Amino acid sequence: MSTAIEAGPAVVGNRLLGILAFLVAIFSSAVNHELSAQQPRSSVAGGRADQAGDDTNQRLNVLLIAVDDLTCSLGCYGDPVAATPHIDRLAKQAVRFERAYCQLPLCNPSRASVLTGRRPDEIRVYDLDRHFRDQMPDLVTLPQLFKEAGWFSARVGKLYHYNVPAGIGTDGLDDPPSWHQVVNPKGRDTRDEHLITNAEPHRPISAALSWLAAEGEDTEQTDGMIATEAIRLMRAHRSEPFFIGVGFFRPHTPYVAPKKYFEHYPLERLSLPTAPEDDRDDIPPAAFAHNCPIPNYGLPERTCLQALQAYYAAVSFVDAQVGRLLDALDSMGLSERTVVVLWSDHGYHLGEHQGIWQKRCLFEESARAPLIVYAPGAEGNGQTCRRIVEFVDLYPTVAALCGLPCDPALTGRDLRPLLDAPAQSWNGRAITQVLRPGDGQQIMGRSIRTERWRYTQWNQGQSGTELYDHLKDPHEFRNLAHEEAYESVIAELRPELEAHADGLPPSTPVNAVRL
Repeated sequence: MSTAIEAGPAVVGNRLLGILAFLVAIFSSAVNHELSAQQPRSSVAGGRADQAGDDTNQRLNVLLIAVDDLTCSLGCYGDPVAATPHIDRLAKQAVRFERAYCQLPLCNPSRASVLTGRRPDEIRVYDLDRHFRDQMPDLVTLPQLFKEAGWFSARVGKLYHYNVPAGIGTDGLDDPPSWHQVVNPKGRDTRDEHLITNAEPHRPISAALSWLAAEGEDTEQTDGMIATEAIRLMRAHRSEPFFIGVGFFRPHTPYVAPKKYFEHYPLERLSLPTAPEDDRDDIPPAAFAHNCPIPNYGLPERTCLQALQAYYAAVSFVDAQVGRLLDALDSMGLSERTVVVLWSDHGYHLGEHQGIWQKRCLFEESARAPLIVYAPGAEGNGQTCRRIVEFVDLYPTVAALCGLPCDPALTGRDLRPLLDAPAQSWNGRAITQVLRPGDGQQIMGRSIRTERWRYTQWNQGQSGTELYDHLKDPHEFRNLAHEEAYESVIAELRPELEAHADGLPPSTPVNAVRL
């Protein structure tokens, strides 16, 4: 269902049989207890498998919160400017993953990857148009897995891809088998588009640095309505297990938020990122996103600061809506039986490397994104995990937390060990890709991130390579790929990268205009 909202002897024998059954039960219980005592214990992994059984009251709920285009501009990630008290509160109760990476820094491919548990090369989704079922029609998505196991499954707002803002209020590029119900709010932000400031009038507001300090209340905006509808669904289905996906559209462009959030960020408190004067000299041209061909789009510094202010305002606005969701869980008594996952589809550039904005890059700011997981009873709650994890890890993790088996072909790792012991050894690595339209010939970028290194190839290295040492160079200012001293590092990283991502453009259909 889709909803669009504007806004005798026999007795003795039986007794003997009963006594025997009782003794067998006692013996079995003792044996099981002994075997259980011999197994390693995990407060997260233990005692969850039976939750997919008949006792629906014991099943964990899932609240999956997706935030569009949110980089790590959050207080809990160390941003000194961001006013995000509600997401920070969640981080203090959950495990915050310091180094979590998307599979492709573009909305449709990333979301399809997260919700299918498959890498872009498996589902052949690289652009904003292709649906994953074109390649794998019978796969079971994460919400579909829960739906088929007896959970109520619903979506409010943007989980799969939408064109923003044009698709607001529609189903977007949705997946009907995933949901029992969907709700598509449409707020005053869509009616106020004529009021939006577009710093690049030659580009649509969906792609330009554009913003609006809006009149009215939070609940009049689409994202405020999304929070309201999600709370309504949680309340209506609190007596049964639910999987509810809540997708906020901001801070995707245009950066729209009630004007009170702009007041948190006076321009004089803001500054653009700095970089060495020669920062771009050793970076291959393919590394720069085709939608941001010149530094800062050629805009003056003050205009860029206004865009930065608006971005932060939109983040704070969404943070307030996340707070409403968390408060609702508490007030309904659902917090201790609800897995809460907050993630963004990818990171986002805010002027790094002398003026890169938005996404579509394989630098740290674009590939890395927030990931916060609250699992009731997890021993690691309240801690930070600094191990390398990927967004394909979410599917097997959320399924396992709720006792649901998933396809063993999934390449992601179950993160439950890190939810109990965030500092344990993990040996993680993350693979991120992006496809460029090029000048008539597409270019595939692929990158591997380990604890120390980032190694990137463009068209198998034919269009450039990059190597950054995050121990010494966390902002990726010095490309070491062509220095002889680091050949052994590349020799170690290259096979791992080549084993997990294609190095050349795909043969399957791609809309180059929508990359």
